Amino acid sequence: MRLERARAFTLIETVAALAIVSIALLGLLQLHLISIRMADKAQMTTQAVLLAQEKMAEVLSSGFPQPGMRSGVVETDGVRLTWRTEVTDASMSQRQPLGVRLDNLRRLSVDVTYGDSPRERPIRLTTCVAEKKIREPQNRT
Repeated sequence: MRLERARAFTLIETVAALAIVSIALLGLLQLHLISIRMADKAQMTTQAVLLAQEKMAEVLSSGFPQPGMRSGVVETDGVRLTWRTEVTDASMSQRQPLGVRLDNLRRLSVDVTYGDSPRERPIRLTTCVAEKKIREPQNRT
């Protein structure tokens, strides 16, 4: 009578297989955590851009804006957003090409930062606003 050996996994093979599976699952878990972080950052960036657009629309709705700066803090869904609007004369802030006058032109910049980390870069929207009335050129004699 011959004893046949049963074909089964040994304890060492089972432990090795479990180790390989657990390493693979840890890698997948890390990828999942990275995707959650990226989705959260994308949502916060979207909220910051929407707030910047809202503040820019507020300033532009008043017509030709006066130079100055305003700032504030908005908290939405537990996220703290800090905003700042700045209106400057474009004629003073840029070099003017020869023969070009930048009178009655203002630069509007809106900065929004989110989170408490100093590493976070602000979202910045910038545009130029011209006075609506058209001036007649001065006659040079």
